[in-house]
Amino acid sequence: MSLDQNPRNVDKLPGAPRGGGDQAALTEAKLADNTDQSGRKSLVREYAEAIIVAMLLAFAIRVFVVQAFKIPSGSMIPTLQIGDHILVSKLSYGLQWPTDCKVLWSFPPLNCYTSETVVTFGKPQRGDIIVFRFPEDEEKDFIKRIVGLPGDTVQLKNKSVLVNGQPLDDKAFTQRIDPGVIDGTINPRDNFGPVTVPEGSYFVMGDNRDQSLDSRFWGYVREEKIRGRAFRIYWSWNGQGNWTEWVRWERFGKAIQ
Repeated sequence: MSLDQNPRNVDKLPGAPRGGGDQAALTEAKLADNTDQSGRKSLVREYAEAIIVAMLLAFAIRVFVVQAFKIPSGSMIPTLQIGDHILVSKLSYGLQWPTDCKVLWSFPPLNCYTSETVVTFGKPQRGDIIVFRFPEDEEKDFIKRIVGLPGDTVQLKNKSVLVNGQPLDDKAFTQRIDPGVIDGTINPRDNFGPVTVPEGSYFVMGDNRDQSLDSRFWGYVREEKIRGRAFRIYWSWNGQGNWTEWVRWERFGKAIQ
């Protein structure tokens, strides 16, 4: 048996390159580089999608389920202290659909001033602590306790709150720091009414009776302006005295009643 000595047949051997080996290597390198770039772009896209989904989920929870607020004033002392951070349930009275919204260049991107109840779970009750749009400036949120329901007659006599002619048992959760009594013709703080709460509205007061700007001064809260019911303190910051007392650890997780 003799070997084929024809050099042209070498190219016919299996696996032998057909010339242009450098070009093939360059092509493979380009393909690998394109694969790496595609992988990086895919990873960036995944991160971007995850961030967008997280923001949309946070926005939906904030609008429809629960929202956090900070207490800036002492109008609800002793129930709520300045520096308390609270959670407000948007589902306490029903599933609310926000209306009358304004687009913002921030997060959340919408600021809504009213809401329509799509599914009703219940009505606000006397004693509920609610967050609502302040009637005189709807850019602000206020927090107060419901004292009068629609159809109730509310009156104050020498600091005593009367609802439908009966004294309101509020000593367990209210504070009065001024022993003096102001005449109702001068200031409605201690002597007020009687008034009848209109349908679809609520009469609210701060627990710090002597230092609260509430329905005695500016009227009623419309139901569609209620943003939710406060139910839990999740953080409380004092920021005064010794640094070890800056955080009110004993208030963490406290139910709001």
